[in-house]
Amino acid sequence: MSVELGQELQELLDKARKAQAIVEHWSQDKVDEMVLAAAWETIKPEHAKECAELAAKETKMGIFENKYPKHRNKVLGVLRDMEGAKTCGVVDEDPEKGLFRVVKPMGVIFAPTPCTNPTATPGVMGILALKTRNAIIFAPHMIARRCANKTVEFLRAGLKKVGAPEDLIQVMDKPFIEDIQKMMKVCDIVISTGGTQSVIAAYSSGKPALGVGAGNSVMIVDETADIKDAAKKIFMSKTFDNATSCSAENNLVIQESVWDQTLAELKSYGGYLCNAEEKAKLKEAVWPDGVHINAQVVARPALKIAGIAGLEVPEGTRFIMVLGDDPVETDKFADEKLSVIVTLWKYKEFSDALDYLKRIHLVRGIGHCCGIHTTNEERIYELAEQAKVSRLMVNQPQCLANSGATTNGMPWSMTLACGTWGNNGSSDNITWKHMVNHTWVSRPIPEYKLDEDKLFKAHWDKYGK
Repeated sequence: MSVELGQELQELLDKARKAQAIVEHWSQDKVDEMVLAAAWETIKPEHAKECAELAAKETKMGIFENKYPKHRNKVLGVLRDMEGAKTCGVVDEDPEKGLFRVVKPMGVIFAPTPCTNPTATPGVMGILALKTRNAIIFAPHMIARRCANKTVEFLRAGLKKVGAPEDLIQVMDKPFIEDIQKMMKVCDIVISTGGTQSVIAAYSSGKPALGVGAGNSVMIVDETADIKDAAKKIFMSKTFDNATSCSAENNLVIQESVWDQTLAELKSYGGYLCNAEEKAKLKEAVWPDGVHINAQVVARPALKIAGIAGLEVPEGTRFIMVLGDDPVETDKFADEKLSVIVTLWKYKEFSDALDYLKRIHLVRGIGHCCGIHTTNEERIYELAEQAKVSRLMVNQPQCLANSGATTNGMPWSMTLACGTWGNNGSSDNITWKHMVNHTWVSRPIPEYKLDEDKLFKAHWDKYGK
């Protein structure tokens, strides 16, 4: 496919290919040295602070006090997961089968990144690309160019310090949609952590692509749960960075016998419950045209959202609650809200909770995530069997757990794929393992018999030949 890039884009691509060719056959020691150097420069406290402050100021989304640890901890978590990982040379060998595999880079990765996590995402993706000897070109959201550029600046400074080619990591200075679409067509793989349209464009680019799906987290609270603990974790997750995470609890499905207690606990953490009239005002403020989310409420404080909607709420309000109405499909608040707004649904039997989950995810968010607060092991397995999601958190704050945490074993990542349910090519947390190719090397072995009598025995014993 021939694509006219123009001088500026062509230079980006040429520099990326030249840099990647330099490191393509580097040893593991040299690769790990540059990974640590780049990582340290981007999470060095004064640098992480600068990135977080600029992100909050530039995008007007989220909270500096949350962006700062997110920026640092996500990179640290990825480093921890990759510690000792072999991404160069022979990675495994099976003498009995006469096989071994050699791991290799993909080349140049193109990575659109979101305005909601504008520095943590390039920080993590940059480290993953370096570990796998790939070059990477970032396309930040238009309203997050300066903070994304700052992150890349620090990553490049680390590369320079150890003599690695700085152009392994680059960023588009003017990420216009037309230019992003062109770059998608000429790089070796597209990994999009951007919005829905960015992911669709990636999958339509003609190049291999990995993307994320829409979030719309559903959290079930059953009658066996530790309600105080559940409410605290829901609060922590819903308000972290003003709900910039697509994993933040959007819907709470609460068993009727613990409804009042759960509601009281949520109110004690600054939750404000709207009445019907206030819910109508809030709906108009969040979706002015009835379809699209008002950018002015995305990842903004609860008091600001209340002001936009004309609601009078207490000064200490941290998040806003509304009651969900049946049928689910016609209540706009069943949709993703990208804000500190959560919808509450009351259920009687656990089968009702599963029904709410499925119907909410058919509105939006299928494939992404759900969670449950419970002490009933059977329900955990039943939910895992029934829910069409790629990640299910048990007794955890959803947005602080989905993408890796020091309190669980999930792979650290900033890119959460949603399987075929969410029109994605993977249901994993995207890591370095998704950024490599393998060469299989095969030697001849003694011939073995294909034994149909053995293979079909169970079938023939039951049904005959």
